[in-house]
Amino acid sequence: MTALYQVTVVKYGTRRTVRSDVYLNYHLYGEPDGPIGMDYFFWVVRNADRTIVVDTGFSATGGANRKRTTLIEPAAAFDSLGVDRAAGPPVVVTHAHYDHIGNLGLFPDSPLHIAEAEYGFWTGPYATRTLVHHSVEDDEIDHLRRASREGRLRTFENSVELAPGVRVLRIGGHTPGQSVVSVDTTDGVVLLASDAVHYYEEYERNMPFTQVANLIDMYDGFERLRAMRPDHLVAGHDPDTLARFTPAGTGTLAGLAATIGEEC
Repeated sequence: MTALYQVTVVKYGTRRTVRSDVYLNYHLYGEPDGPIGMDYFFWVVRNADRTIVVDTGFSATGGANRKRTTLIEPAAAFDSLGVDRAAGPPVVVTHAHYDHIGNLGLFPDSPLHIAEAEYGFWTGPYATRTLVHHSVEDDEIDHLRRASREGRLRTFENSVELAPGVRVLRIGGHTPGQSVVSVDTTDGVVLLASDAVHYYEEYERNMPFTQVANLIDMYDGFERLRAMRPDHLVAGHDPDTLARFTPAGTGTLAGLAATIGEEC
């Protein structure tokens, strides 16, 4: 069975904001504030033998509640990519924020893989506190609970090999169970950093994102990712992401997708 994959990066949404809104305590850097973009992505990992979905984007409700711009409905994007949702492909939940689990309902038969610390936090006593609750939609957390009752939720402590060549690792920092996905491709190891690295600048300059569950874990996460020495690091929200990889997609996906590695 082939253990090399192609990764597809899909940009489904966007917003404009300012630097002080995305970097924690930005004034401490002594730099002027200014505009910055934030793009929203999900990822598809596949070869001839399997398809793995990494996050599912924000829902129409979750996006509207926060005035985000939808560029393509995730359901349409999955369909354009030929993802057979009815087949129940595994779905990795890197963390449970609204912009990463908003369309889990598109995969009603899929096993959902999430760090135990992440699921435990969002179903625990502190999930309703204002400074964390604003990043989730309650019905989407309930979807995780339903998946657990249905026996579709797969939790792991620190890491799990989802398939040959695909590993999920808990990093923490941004959320208690923030995870990344390492994928072996024909173009080397690809690290889907999700929100362990929102922006390349965040990672390169050690500038933590404004939303952080554990600051030291976030700093340590940057070091852990560097130690992994991936051939390609894919940031979770950087507008420069697509430009770093091979453009892909036609029709509704034109200009909204890129690939890493060849089809296997």
